[in-house]
Amino acid sequence: MPDAEPFHPVGAIASLRSGRMLGCTVQGRALVVCHTADGLHALDDVCTHAYAKMSEGRLRSTRLVCPLHGAAFDVASGRVLAGPAPRALAVHRVRVADGV
Repeated sequence: MPDAEPFHPVGAIASLRSGRMLGCTVQGRALVVCHTADGLHALDDVCTHAYAKMSEGRLRSTRLVCPLHGAAFDVASGRVLAGPAPRALAVHRVRVADGV
């Protein structure tokens, strides 16, 4: 049965090496796509503590670190691993089809 939820291409998987991330916009929403050893993960690109683009931060294994105050999030669940962020980042489903 085909997936009823629409997906939007953001780039070729070959252009996003493991350990890297990509900031993008999908239907007006800023997202960051993280490529880890565990696979691809998509989260909101704005820190929940103060406006900062997570795609400008650091990706350390499965830990996404905010560039502004160092809040850290788990890329798979979005949960806060280190403050000062008050709440998790929203996570979004990822699909790879035909290398995109």
